[in-house]
Amino acid sequence: MGANSSTNSASSQKSVKGDDKSDSAILIDHSDDDNGVIEVETFDTEVEPGRVLTMPKDGTGLVVLDPWLEPFSGALRQRYSFYDRHRREIEDSPGGFDAFTKKYEYYGFTVHDNTITYREWAPNAVSASLVGEFNNWDVNAHPMTKNAQNVFEVTIPATADGKLGIPHDTKVKITMVLPTGERIYRLPAWIRRVTQDLSVSPIYDGVFWHPEQAYTFQHTRPKRPESLRIYEAHVGISSSEPRVATYKEFTAQVIPRIAYLGYNAIQLMAVMEHAYYASFGYQITSFFAPSSRYGTPEDLKELIDTAHKFGLVVLLDVVHSHASNNVEDGLNMYDGTDHCYFHGGGKGRHDLWNSRLFNYGFRPVLEFLLSNLRYWMEEYQFDGFRFDGVTSMLYKHHGICYGFSGNYHEYFNNLVDEEGVMYLQLANKFLHDFYPDVITVAEDVSGMPGSCRPVREGGLGFDYRLMMATPDMWIKMLKEQTDEQWNIGSIVHTLTNRRHLENAITYCESHDQALVGDKTLAFWLMDKEMYSHMSDLTERTTIIERGMALHKLIRFLTHTLGGEGYLNFEGNEFGHPEWLDFPREGNQSSFHYARRQWNVLDDNLLRYKYLNEWDKAMQDTESRFGWLHSPQAYVSRKHEGDKVIVFERANALFIFNFHPTQSYADYRIGTSLSGELQVALSSDDPKYFGHGRVDPACTYFTTAEPWDGRDNWIQVYIPCRTALVLAKKA
Repeated sequence: MGANSSTNSASSQKSVKGDDKSDSAILIDHSDDDNGVIEVETFDTEVEPGRVLTMPKDGTGLVVLDPWLEPFSGALRQRYSFYDRHRREIEDSPGGFDAFTKKYEYYGFTVHDNTITYREWAPNAVSASLVGEFNNWDVNAHPMTKNAQNVFEVTIPATADGKLGIPHDTKVKITMVLPTGERIYRLPAWIRRVTQDLSVSPIYDGVFWHPEQAYTFQHTRPKRPESLRIYEAHVGISSSEPRVATYKEFTAQVIPRIAYLGYNAIQLMAVMEHAYYASFGYQITSFFAPSSRYGTPEDLKELIDTAHKFGLVVLLDVVHSHASNNVEDGLNMYDGTDHCYFHGGGKGRHDLWNSRLFNYGFRPVLEFLLSNLRYWMEEYQFDGFRFDGVTSMLYKHHGICYGFSGNYHEYFNNLVDEEGVMYLQLANKFLHDFYPDVITVAEDVSGMPGSCRPVREGGLGFDYRLMMATPDMWIKMLKEQTDEQWNIGSIVHTLTNRRHLENAITYCESHDQALVGDKTLAFWLMDKEMYSHMSDLTERTTIIERGMALHKLIRFLTHTLGGEGYLNFEGNEFGHPEWLDFPREGNQSSFHYARRQWNVLDDNLLRYKYLNEWDKAMQDTESRFGWLHSPQAYVSRKHEGDKVIVFERANALFIFNFHPTQSYADYRIGTSLSGELQVALSSDDPKYFGHGRVDPACTYFTTAEPWDGRDNWIQVYIPCRTALVLAKKA
């Protein structure tokens, strides 16, 4: 989401001890529980090899890993204490975390032996009743009782012939009377299905969903990938036709494409029901309902089950950073007050997003949100989450017009929202305790230290953080500079400037970069010539040559150097043209740009196929070498004049020549590899729209003399705008 796009910050990271050497690593033993001692075995070159460091258990463990955090030990200790108090309150409550996170089995509609029970928490309401098509919307037919915990309840017995008292797939609502005497109508907060009839009203209808033939999962969850290669996708735009695509179409037509390319994870956007399609799924109205735009809940389950069949894990883009401002079909003013689920007054409103902000320190809200996570994991078998808008959750200023410079004081001051930090720590602890293979990703522009370290160390507990500075860098360069002006050192710095021991997901462009007002990388590179010169029957113009070559190099350099995970947004793998724009009033409700043009990829006469095959080659080669789960690369050369970048990672040698015209014969490259090397991948291969200037059968013998800080060197022919991977000959 463009959740934090209002900030002007880059990825503000500091390396542990300032050391970016690839042969430096720290291994953490996490076998103990929260009350135990954590031992750290270190092989860092600045610490005596084999020395064992004892990590404290008061939330200041991050200081052991990063001594620069020592001045903030008190803040870390206080932060952890605040989290630990809430954790203990949950653990000490009846049933502990297990019961606390399964409230979806208590609230909303539950069915046992065809008897329906409906419960709703609404502390301000004086009285309530359940209405719907089943009782002709009669407010007196099914009154609810209110207990001491402000929970309203009603039981609907089975009919005389043993059927459900509320027919499956019929409309329902809760109506409440306020202390003022006003009667209000709301959708059940825990409703699992809502539908929208735009011909009648833009407001959603709650639906009682209890099919006789519920979907049964056939395939187990895949194991968590060592190297995370994410395909970010939006079901609704997944058709070439100008309309909303369906879960079933995505299952049949898109999942096989993803598997073919070699990705091992799908990140699904806009699944949680949202009122406004053009919001890209970020104005949530019903947190437990999958969007009905694309089909039924059973259809979504089939999609996830099919992905598992292909060995793909599925991540849900979860939005707990805020909620829709809607009243009639949202949580806003749910019981007639502005502070039922949210902070009251201005604290509970996000001015930039025109949305409501959760009160993370309030027990019923924690029950709601943590149960929401478990619901998606259990009921739909998701494998993890990409948490949207984390920056907004971490700071009282929500990242609005705030530029993070990387100064540690920005992460430990009175602008940090301790309740937001606490909720994310609770969420990550719960998820990782209950689902050992779960994957959690933070969309955070601030780079808060410890975001991707375990909660027991004082971290937030995420597995990965998105490297949001990388796509900004590429777009800025393409907008403002010629190739000759590209600063090679700056590119390398941006791609490697991340905290050690905290995993980052790198990407060139996500959905944010393609939104209206911007363009895809391919369109920035080739623009109008994509309409006229993307056929193999046309000439290879200089613009097309440059665009195709740089599209490959930009994506591959980002993939190999920029992180511990990789993300691609749907369609960008084959150079999707133009931009992304949802139907809205400003474009006469057009679907023209709210689709993916698979047709240009499937036309074998067009050149998009070359970029698609290159993307497949990237994923396949990563699967072979595993650089994403290897230590950071050792960069031995970043030559401004030659426009050459050389680095080693995962026992492979990566060589990039970004020079627009200059090819180099017998270019000397330093390497720690020894012996006979061969080409593992070349972007200049004709099957990727290259010129075939690199002989794939050529071998390179190392010379045992130092060069560029490495023990050996080889001499290589590097054509202009080409990337090479060399590895030891098998």
